[in-house]
Amino acid sequence: MGSRETTAGDASAEDGASSPTTLIRIVLADDHVVVRSGVRLLLESEPDLAVVAEASDVESAKRYVRGHHPAVLVLDLSMPGGSALELIPTIRSEFPATQIVVLTAHREPAFAREALDAGALGYVLKDAASDELVQAVRRVAAGESFLDPALGALLASERSASGPRALSEREAHVLTLIALGHTNAEIAGQLYLSVRTVETHRSHIQHKLQLSSRAELVSYALERGLIKT
Repeated sequence: MGSRETTAGDASAEDGASSPTTLIRIVLADDHVVVRSGVRLLLESEPDLAVVAEASDVESAKRYVRGHHPAVLVLDLSMPGGSALELIPTIRSEFPATQIVVLTAHREPAFAREALDAGALGYVLKDAASDELVQAVRRVAAGESFLDPALGALLASERSASGPRALSEREAHVLTLIALGHTNAEIAGQLYLSVRTVETHRSHIQHKLQLSSRAELVSYALERGLIKT
């Protein structure tokens, strides 16, 4: 099983009965144990923050949000068990009281744009200063947005240069291979990527183009001259 719920987090939540009402309850979702441990230590060093559960895959992240009703879900974009990007609108629809901070190594503006378009309020890079994540959690819990400062200007310039729905060069390459009938594993092998990264690219492509089936992707690729009959 890819998920883990930590009793220490639950205990902190239960003990919160005597804590200030401003306590911000957090579900932390990342498939790397070391990352989760470090982030948890960082967040719980703050008196107003409490991690109530940890998840290592997409399904357990949704399950723990359902079970704990946290104020904030801190979510990595690359996890097993499905698309974390597709999880964002699901969480916002089913659990509107839970806001989402994406914590990721993906520093490309396209990833940030897709996450924010999907409903996340915060986007923080894993190599950012630790106080940025704490600030992001507090901001989104209050219904405000937080974008890693390094990405703000890049997003603005990208939108003006190529439009908000443009595919990146990598995404166009992945789309071409999908349209040619290659599986995610085959695409990963050809592009020297992990299968999970290919799945993330595929999800981003479908979200950008508002296409859900392979047939629609093939049709789009033909119209744009990415493949030939």
